[in-house]
Amino acid sequence: MDVPDSPVVFTKFPASITGPSAVVELPRGSVDFETELVVVLSRDTYRIPASRAWDHVAGLTLGQDLSERGLQLKPPVPQFNLGKSYPGFAPMGPELVTPDEFPDRDDIGPGCRLNGEQMQKSRTSDMIFPVSEIIAYLSSVVRLYTGDVIFTGTPAGIGMARDPARFLRPGDELVTFAEVIGSMRTRFTSPL
Repeated sequence: MDVPDSPVVFTKFPASITGPSAVVELPRGSVDFETELVVVLSRDTYRIPASRAWDHVAGLTLGQDLSERGLQLKPPVPQFNLGKSYPGFAPMGPELVTPDEFPDRDDIGPGCRLNGEQMQKSRTSDMIFPVSEIIAYLSSVVRLYTGDVIFTGTPAGIGMARDPARFLRPGDELVTFAEVIGSMRTRFTSPL
């Protein structure tokens, strides 16, 4: 893909949020994993410049932006938000860490292992858009509120992009991790 001029934005419905040791029921289809650093805002934020964005951050945590690719990409118009919003499709945790607790808040290393196999691992310093620019861009359009969470984007290694593709299956365990924040474990079960 070409590098975009601005961040690509998706949303998740609040009912998709769950904790750091969740058991998630997989819907039928192709459910993918996307490790992300998550920002939690400390105050209402609107039209804030990137140079002041970190002043509006309460803390950082981990998230998995789980996505059912069939529904997400179904023609005639993709349903990105619905494909990302099944119950449990936004595990977050295990800790909320203030930015000053990191040696470099702009260089954090999130990753994940699926059944013990490394799938994703990168540095936020390698992201196309730094956290401060993501916050500034979103707040240029949307009024953000205290407690809002922002998933900041995923590194390479998602299941859909692998050859062959690797989607989540019942019985899988996904461990998401980053220094200082710790790790969270998500297990997956069959649909009822």
